Amino acid sequence: MKRERLEFLLERAPYTRRFARYVGRRCASETIKDVAKELLLGWDAVKELDKQYMREQLGRASKPNPRIIGIDEISVHKGHDYRIVVSDLERQRPIWFGGKDRKEVSMDEFYAFLGEKKAKKIRLAVMDMWPAFYNSTRKHAPQAAILYDKFHIIRHLGDALDEVRKREYGRLSGKHRKFVKGQKYTLLSHMRNLRGTARRNLKLLLSANKRLNTAYVLKESFGQLWDYRREAWARKFFESWRAQLKWQRLKPYEKFAETIDRHWDGIAAYCKPENKVALGFVEGFNNKIRVLQRRAYGLRDEEYLKLKILTCTLPKH
Repeated sequence: MKRERLEFLLERAPYTRRFARYVGRRCASETIKDVAKELLLGWDAVKELDKQYMREQLGRASKPNPRIIGIDEISVHKGHDYRIVVSDLERQRPIWFGGKDRKEVSMDEFYAFLGEKKAKKIRLAVMDMWPAFYNSTRKHAPQAAILYDKFHIIRHLGDALDEVRKREYGRLSGKHRKFVKGQKYTLLSHMRNLRGTARRNLKLLLSANKRLNTAYVLKESFGQLWDYRREAWARKFFESWRAQLKWQRLKPYEKFAETIDRHWDGIAAYCKPENKVALGFVEGFNNKIRVLQRRAYGLRDEEYLKLKILTCTLPKH
């Protein structure tokens, strides 16, 4: 008896490749549960078909050869359990997911995956102000310029603003507390993005608390730092911004300013024309990952999450 392999059938599965691709495309925007219910398939069968589809996507994609990379970490389980995601910012696609945490040894795994020859071609690395990422990049790609991601820096400033809010809540008593309580996300928002009740609450809070008003105005103005095309102008703006902290009793802001000063070279690098990369992709990609994680909530299959992340920007065939 002779066995013949049929290319249109998946190995060890009673489904055609065409059907697997159909299921995979559906799973790109829907949950496994919804797809399984509509197609009258088992949950495990849909997940395996989706994984097969994503493996094919990766097989068709070009091999990573990045010149500008973005480095970030994501939390994969409850607690401080992290994985590192590296993206090619020119092609705007994730190229690596791995590590056991966000330590330097885990970051080294990416450069081992990429290879010494390709690592030497990286000219810019965009990252958070996390020492492990910096140290590993300096070790494996010393020629690359380091640029600290604007959105992570703004997030640190948001944390400082929230710390000011908490201290004000602790300092105040009685009716004065009601203006501060529950306003964390209102304070972190831009005034222009707020509507209706949220906008009124912010105006009421800022008029009732001078210290929070000062902290909010300083937070809103700090984003101008990335508008400058020359480092000297950017530095002058930063020194002027920091000078406004004097006598304001905003200790979290003073600590934030010290952090910026220590990491200045990686922030000022954005002033150079060749480093004006599309940082919006980094933030948009992070939001996409959070959506994928919510959709895959409860799954303990890390390979599935890895495939979802690595294929989320690839063409759907």
